[in-house]
Amino acid sequence: MTVYIVPAIFLGVLLLALVRRKDAYAAFVRGAGAALELMAGVLPYLVAVMVACELFRVSGAAEALSHVLSPVLSPVGIPPELTELLLLRPLSGAGSLSVLENIYETYGTDGYIGQCASVIYGSSETVFYVSAIYFSKSEVKRLRYAIPVALFAAFLGNIVGCAICRL
Repeated sequence: MTVYIVPAIFLGVLLLALVRRKDAYAAFVRGAGAALELMAGVLPYLVAVMVACELFRVSGAAEALSHVLSPVLSPVGIPPELTELLLLRPLSGAGSLSVLENIYETYGTDGYIGQCASVIYGSSETVFYVSAIYFSKSEVKRLRYAIPVALFAAFLGNIVGCAICRL
């Protein structure tokens, strides 16, 4: 049944265009052109965030910072093994996915560490990536508290998620 959803939407759009006497092809071409303009405007911000995230991970800064923060995070219920994932998740989806994969290979998926890692990965967002895309094209000029609040909310969600995994 689900195989027919995309063709049904396609046919529905074509039928709607016919009923309203609109040129569907011209509308598609205009939309594609607008999407290309949007991508051209957003691309420099995306590249900057991706390069910064990879440099943070590859340089060893993420690992060094995770060793420093482990004693601070343990009392709030986040295992030291997850510190690198906690640091990389707001920065890079691909980088944090590779860390998650390593955690699964080392500790498994069914234990407390694997479950906490899953919750951290699944319940948080790549804050800097999303912010770069959103704020590069929005009218907002002063970010003020947007990124710190997003990071705090993600961190708080991670603490609560790990606490729930203990139950």
